[in-house]
Amino acid sequence: MDQNSTVTPIASLPLADKQPKTLSLHGDDRVDDYFWLRYRDDPKTIAYLEAENAYTEAMMAHTEALQTTLYDEMLARIQETDLSVPYRKGNYYYYSRTETGKAYPIYCRKAGTLDAPEALLLDQNALAEGHAFFDLGLFAVSPNHQILAYSVDTTGSERYTLLFLNLATGQLYPETILETGYGFAWGNDNQTVFYTLVDEANRPFKLLRHHLGSAVSDDELVYHETDEFYYLTVGKTRSDAYILLELQSKITSEIHYLDANQPEGKFQVVQPRSPGIEYQVEHHSDSFYIVTNDGALNFKLMQTPVTAPAKDHWRLVIPHRDAVLLEGVSAFAKHLVIYEREAGLPTIRVRQLASGEEHYIDFPDPTYDVDEGSNPEFDTETLRFNYASLVTPRSVFDYNLETQERELKKETPVLGGYDRHQYASERLLAKASDGTQVPISIVYKKGVAKNGANPLLLTGYGSYGFSYPATFSSTRLSLLERGAVVAIAHIRGGSEMGRQWYEDGKFLKKKNTFTDFIACSEHLIAQGWTSAAHLAIQGGSAGGLLMGAVINLRPDLFKAVVAHVPFVDVVTTILDDHLPLSVIEREEWGDPNDKTFYAYMKSYSPYDNVEAKGYPNLLITGGLNDSRVAYWEPAKWTAKLRSLKTDQNCLLLKTNMGAGHGGASGRYDSLKETAFEYAFLVDQWGLA
Repeated sequence: MDQNSTVTPIASLPLADKQPKTLSLHGDDRVDDYFWLRYRDDPKTIAYLEAENAYTEAMMAHTEALQTTLYDEMLARIQETDLSVPYRKGNYYYYSRTETGKAYPIYCRKAGTLDAPEALLLDQNALAEGHAFFDLGLFAVSPNHQILAYSVDTTGSERYTLLFLNLATGQLYPETILETGYGFAWGNDNQTVFYTLVDEANRPFKLLRHHLGSAVSDDELVYHETDEFYYLTVGKTRSDAYILLELQSKITSEIHYLDANQPEGKFQVVQPRSPGIEYQVEHHSDSFYIVTNDGALNFKLMQTPVTAPAKDHWRLVIPHRDAVLLEGVSAFAKHLVIYEREAGLPTIRVRQLASGEEHYIDFPDPTYDVDEGSNPEFDTETLRFNYASLVTPRSVFDYNLETQERELKKETPVLGGYDRHQYASERLLAKASDGTQVPISIVYKKGVAKNGANPLLLTGYGSYGFSYPATFSSTRLSLLERGAVVAIAHIRGGSEMGRQWYEDGKFLKKKNTFTDFIACSEHLIAQGWTSAAHLAIQGGSAGGLLMGAVINLRPDLFKAVVAHVPFVDVVTTILDDHLPLSVIEREEWGDPNDKTFYAYMKSYSPYDNVEAKGYPNLLITGGLNDSRVAYWEPAKWTAKLRSLKTDQNCLLLKTNMGAGHGGASGRYDSLKETAFEYAFLVDQWGLA
């Protein structure tokens, strides 16, 4: 595939008046030749995106049979008619199930026992009818189990419509609440609810109190967060005793609490916000447990009376440790479950509250992922957790906190005879340019020789303190079975190696993220896992920024690149106060209104640093309704690359015209997108 084929190159299509815009700041004039792509209402913009899509389709036409093969392979591994592991809440067992040919889950429950008749609560497939996109945001049953609150998004914009369903009659309540966010909580009276509204920038900024059956216009504004750096959300403690109003910027927290038995009352603050101080709150009996970074880079655990929650009354429970990141705690009636990360791996520690005795839960693989499952009950001795590794499918365990016995409730089926013993995973270490050891998780089919000839797909993220999980993917088997190796670079900017790992990959240290990824690539080549002629890379959103930055720095190192909804126009976007996330993002990347940050951010911003040189083969994706990374970022980046690059490698832009940041919503359409991307990679590797 190259641009000298018989397909008409996009750059030659007269689709818009390409009038540049000069952007000036700090005495620096930047000329943006493709600023016009921001004007979504201009028919020429839509025409341009559709022409790019047509070009991509034409350039990928020779892979259509391969796409079908890949899709059929991936679908054949999925047990289409399946059932989640039921969890108990009160007198009910809740679960979801899927049916062959249906794209979305169906939510159900049973009363009393698992042998009871099934009651269907919500069928997403019925709700999704007539919509090209559908996402269920909220699913929250009232404390008395008689009413379901749920919210839907049919565009991908992440602006939800909130509805209420009477589970006894199957009838909807008359009120419909628009423009809501993810936050929601039921009062214990089963009539009062709290929900969030989003502003024009998609920031949850208002908390409202609603009484079921009343007019939405009568809803009471409980809290209005005017500081644009803060998100507002609301939830409920596992004990069902308190409703928590959480205000969170990238670096600062403030939490308010309300007795859930008195939903008409006023929220009280736990600890007023203090710049740079973060904290989380968990309730137990007459105490709050508080995880905080106050004087503790890797966080510590404190305890305080509910009646005196301010910092002056906090008592140390678990001290700060240089080598261990405290990620969170879950409180149960008799136990405290402590989630930590040490040496790059997640761990679970269990403390018996009466005796103080502790133990760790052990896990078998050299690299893996574990997280808390559905645990709505407070008074229980059973912890449900989810475990997976690069070779172990997602598995749901019930763990007895007293006897330390674990029961495998379900391992996600992988049809077609998957045998994990045919595959191997390892944890490698690459030396960064400053000598830092950077972990790499890697998976391959046994028998792969380290001869430098293996196709290899390396992915990474490295932002927001997000630790990239080393988890299982049945779709990935289509690459492994073709001889490819798949690896994850756990680069700085995440929190794999603790909070300092994150701090060393943000603000004026952001370039460590990119050089770490390059170091991982070079290590894999040096160790014979692959070569530059066989190395492909993949990343999305901030991971798409990573893709853009590393190919500007070392385009010679990569054969092919897949960049999902890439955040590549860093300076222009964060300067624009009207865009979603822009103001908040300044606590992650820096404020370009500051001359020092401006110069630094501009020096790595992928869009600003495209040059007249050769680039790898590129597949870039976007979503027209994306509220996180606007569609024009990948579109502008593509246009500038097409204008300046000197090679004949392919450059493809694929914009989903009916979805947002996460791409297609239904499981079948999502598989088709994956099959398309894998076909691009397989074709580039010459494995088709």
